[in-house]
Amino acid sequence: MTTAKIGWIGLGKMGDPMSQQLIKAGYRVTAYNRNKDRDAAIQAMGASIAATPAVAMQQSDIVFLMVSDDNATRDVFTGNNGLLSVQASGKIIINMSTVSPAVSKDMAALCAAQGNTYLDAPVSGSVKQAEDALLVIMVGGDNAAFQQVKPVLEKMGKLVLWTGDTGAGNNTKLAVNTLLAIYAQGLAETVTFANQQNIRTEDLMAVINNSALGNVIGKIKGDAIMNDNYKAAFALKHIAKDLRLAKAEGLSSPLATVAANTFQEAEATLGEEDIIAIIKKF
Repeated sequence: MTTAKIGWIGLGKMGDPMSQQLIKAGYRVTAYNRNKDRDAAIQAMGASIAATPAVAMQQSDIVFLMVSDDNATRDVFTGNNGLLSVQASGKIIINMSTVSPAVSKDMAALCAAQGNTYLDAPVSGSVKQAEDALLVIMVGGDNAAFQQVKPVLEKMGKLVLWTGDTGAGNNTKLAVNTLLAIYAQGLAETVTFANQQNIRTEDLMAVINNSALGNVIGKIKGDAIMNDNYKAAFALKHIAKDLRLAKAEGLSSPLATVAANTFQEAEATLGEEDIIAIIKKF
């Protein structure tokens, strides 16, 4: 039985299966979620439930966050009954959300002022990878703290990599998701062109998947197109948000700019659908 006590903030589509991996690995997990309808399921797996982030902080050695954005992150840290309201020290707080490097630097400074350590550790992968503990986890912050928590992170991912100081994990994730956006738009345009030439999507994807261009994301999203299934595994609104964050960090290259514009324009009508729903724009 592992001895570190874990706090987990955020039980959404990703946070729920990720926290479950730690419970399965034998960690004592105290969970908090703003929406209380998820409490019963995680409690049935063996987790304790915290009434507030502050309670989770008090009861844990390591606290994980998996929340939606910068605003949610700030609220968890600095809101009423937030993580930093209890004046605890000696904790490691790991933000696995996809947020801006700027908010990570702000929260890291606030944590350090209380004697705590902040790591940014966003993930690459979707719900299926979270359920199978096959995420790719990129980490920024103090390397010694990273080495300390790496065995815990490895319970959730197939690759856990330190990429630099505070914010480096966030910037790595923004770079990866920029490529994802470019690839999703490229696949959507390619399928649309082929269909206009009376080439079936099934035949096109068979060629792509058996060529040097074949990859996992292409197969998954190609299957989604063929099945007309745009239920969000990774919602389009999230890639639109990530591209805005990347632009704020200086991303201005040609393909990325086009993709950013395309997804911003699509967000209002397709935001709740999967990223590959972008095909509906062509």
